Amino acid sequence: MADHIRTALVTGGSKGIGYGVAEALIKSGVKVAITSRSQEAADKAAQQLNEIREGYAIGMAADVRNLASQQAVVDAVVQQWERLDYVIANAGVGHFAPIQELTPEQWQETIDINLTGVFNSVKASLAELKKTEGYFISIASLAGTNFFEKGSAYNASKFGLVGFSQAIMLDLRSEGIKVSTIMPGSVATEFADHTPSEADAWKIQPEDIGKLVIDLLSMHPRTLPSKIEVRPTIPGGKK
Repeated sequence: MADHIRTALVTGGSKGIGYGVAEALIKSGVKVAITSRSQEAADKAAQQLNEIREGYAIGMAADVRNLASQQAVVDAVVQQWERLDYVIANAGVGHFAPIQELTPEQWQETIDINLTGVFNSVKASLAELKKTEGYFISIASLAGTNFFEKGSAYNASKFGLVGFSQAIMLDLRSEGIKVSTIMPGSVATEFADHTPSEADAWKIQPEDIGKLVIDLLSMHPRTLPSKIEVRPTIPGGKK
């Protein structure tokens, strides 16, 4: 590992929280590979990120539902930069409907991306993270502890993700790999077909989650914040 510059993989990194995390990582001197199901979206985001530091971002098309796809991304990162230090499993999807209307396809996609996708990202990156004594961070949600109407699929995926992340934290700490899960509340992103606007100023911003990731990575190695809940200070921005 001749290159001492650390590297990261951010799934679902072309927009929203993933992009905010990638931006923060690059500003801190970490090279970042971002993935999207669209190569065009990944390329566009990587181009923007490279304006911060030239050569610090690459974009790849990948689907977290496919283990081979995740392995190919990890292999590409190692081939490009000779190491993988951090993985931020951010790719996610939300289908919200009462159980009477939720389709089997919506249920399956939510579980496959939000939960099995993180399993695939871990399995693909374990060997490399062990070499670097790296860090695996999953982006869960407060929906992983607070259930709500029309949220059966999303709640199930995020409750599962929180449990999964905490269990693998116990599995992997003896291997020198740290694991944390971040559980944000309302974030100003394009999630669920939302278009961020000034009306979202009260919400957590993607760069806030990016700052939180940097804080975790810079924590003294003896200390592991394994589960972090984060929410807007003033719900709805109303004082």
